Amino acid sequence: MFKEMFDRVWAFDAEWVPDQLAGRLLYDVDDEAATEREIIERMWKEGGATEEDPMPFLKMVACRVVSIAVLERWKSPDGVKLRLLSLPRDVNDPVESSERHIVSTFLDAVGFRKPQLVGFNSYDSDLKVLIQRALVNNVQAAGFNERPNKPWDGKDYYARGTDCHIDIKYVVSGWGKGTPSLHELATLCGVPGKFDMDGHAVAESWLNGDHQKIVDYNECDAVTTYLVWLRLAFFGGKFTEDEYAEEIRRVHELLERETAGGAKPHLTRYAEEWRRLTEIIEHFDEAPVNVGSAGRANV
Repeated sequence: MFKEMFDRVWAFDAEWVPDQLAGRLLYDVDDEAATEREIIERMWKEGGATEEDPMPFLKMVACRVVSIAVLERWKSPDGVKLRLLSLPRDVNDPVESSERHIVSTFLDAVGFRKPQLVGFNSYDSDLKVLIQRALVNNVQAAGFNERPNKPWDGKDYYARGTDCHIDIKYVVSGWGKGTPSLHELATLCGVPGKFDMDGHAVAESWLNGDHQKIVDYNECDAVTTYLVWLRLAFFGGKFTEDEYAEEIRRVHELLERETAGGAKPHLTRYAEEWRRLTEIIEHFDEAPVNVGSAGRANV
């Protein structure tokens, strides 16, 4: 459990796909006519693709970051505020959608704002892919890389187990089959998990040119990560019951703002799924339970 809750929290998630340039360089693909799909399928093949698993997980260094989403919570003089941010802002802008821009913009912002990062499997996955691909793209992120001489002298995004970066997966579990996925943990908490698409569909969406769908999916994951973090913070006593209810209300209001006028239909579907899960859980809690003649409650 984390000890401190910062005034600025970023629940974040990154999405990446196999990088065709990495495929060309690592596997000596010199056929200039080879398509991106052909190169990426070659990468999957070299990565151990099977009929059961045609798109195996590839080393992150050989993948391209295509989206980062953040749900930001910060304390202002007017109270607690929420906003949803995502990169690229415009998937049709070649500069904004470039990997170098996405990675450098996020890491520079972290270095400047110094937020409390919150993710799921983010210490070993999301943050590492950003560092690796920053190196590949020759990005400088001096602020992000600042490290204090002593842990209590400043924020350190490299140190495992500090409150600067809370990896929910690390907090709630160890490793192996007993470790829940974000989808499993969120769904059982009444929070939408992977309901529209999952990580396996990201690469296919990329190859089909549907880059906005990836950003939309990424935003939903950021909201999910934030809602699970709220429950973790409540579990840790960071909120009273009334304060926790107010935090949930703020997320509902954020979704209403983001979807106003028919905007962002993926978040409308998210809100509907959240409502559906909540109703199922509330109905189940209210339903009488028949434990049989031998049943008894254990306290």
